[in-house]
Amino acid sequence: MYMETNSRVDLGELAVILGTDEADVANEIARMEKEGIICGYHTLIDWDKTGEERVNALIEVRVTPQREKGFDKTAERICNFPEVTAVYLISGGYDLLVTLEGKTLQEVARFVSGRLSPIEDVISTTTHFIMKKYKEHGTLMRTKNKTERMPVTP
Repeated sequence: MYMETNSRVDLGELAVILGTDEADVANEIARMEKEGIICGYHTLIDWDKTGEERVNALIEVRVTPQREKGFDKTAERICNFPEVTAVYLISGGYDLLVTLEGKTLQEVARFVSGRLSPIEDVISTTTHFIMKKYKEHGTLMRTKNKTERMPVTP
């Protein structure tokens, strides 16, 4: 769990935490990467602070499952679009939850109507635009503004 929340941890520090040596930690990490247990490393960026326009959307997708393949074939097809950042099989009124990144609201809408909705097994979609991120991947995206006012005392 420690590595999941701090992927930049120093191997020596991790070895101390685990009570082993650095070579063992490096070998174990290499093994977990090879076996697909560790799937990747990511940098979390607050794009609002960069001045670069980014639009994130959550798209609920209702799908007709295929015989013997269920939702997998449709999900894999959706995964291949470069603007798609994640695809999840979910419970509830929809089958898949797709996260998507674009430069504008119109770009996301064009993707949904022109690329996602026409997929043969897609029955319907609902798009939710993310207006503000408060926490992502366990990290708070904004800090509270400190008040500049002095307390008033009688």
